Amino acid sequence: MELLFIDLNWDLLKAVLIIIGLDLILGGDNAVVIAMASRNLPKHHQNKAIVLGTSLAILIRVSLAGIAIYLLTIPYVQLIGGLLLLYIAVKLLTQNDDHVEVESSSTLIGAVKTIVIADLIMSFDNVLAIAAASNQNVVLIIFGLAVSVPIIIFGSKIILMIMNKYPVIVYAGASLIAYTSAELILKEERLESTFKLIPNEHFILPLVFVMLVCLLGLSYNLNRLKKPNH
Repeated sequence: MELLFIDLNWDLLKAVLIIIGLDLILGGDNAVVIAMASRNLPKHHQNKAIVLGTSLAILIRVSLAGIAIYLLTIPYVQLIGGLLLLYIAVKLLTQNDDHVEVESSSTLIGAVKTIVIADLIMSFDNVLAIAAASNQNVVLIIFGLAVSVPIIIFGSKIILMIMNKYPVIVYAGASLIAYTSAELILKEERLESTFKLIPNEHFILPLVFVMLVCLLGLSYNLNRLKKPNH
């Protein structure tokens, strides 16, 4: 009974840590959006715009994650979602600073609207990843967001600076997404008999996905460095 309690606690802790990690890795650009959208506001309105915009963005994310959790119960959607996450992991390592253009507003309502709309457009990868990692538990999603969002808002510059200075952190984040994608695919009940043909599938498939993503990212970035600048 005690061992079961420890296992349950570890599963819960692992899910929370993965969700927080995903939020931190995928939330850097969203933090930049918040800063850019509110930069032209008077000082006394900037904090209001950040708090209101972020609060609404969190509510929308929780709602979207709830919808995603429901969709993941549809046959083969977990397989599709897992493959999408794998693509997102590769994209994280191969994108070329393609930041979304954000129009700054001089009014509080305008800034809040910009924050919410831009966050909604950019948060698909985040929502899908945390829905997959939550084991269909909305409470875990809310908790993960509650813990990580304040860190993203107030520490976004530090997070982005560290990620730029130490690219290995980006690789670690991509590996985390690849791991989550493998776990999601393994939950596809209609392919359970097929996965059982793989020895130690819950270890092998995540390892293969992580290695594949890191090798693709490393290969792409090394080739890009070899190309002469135009």
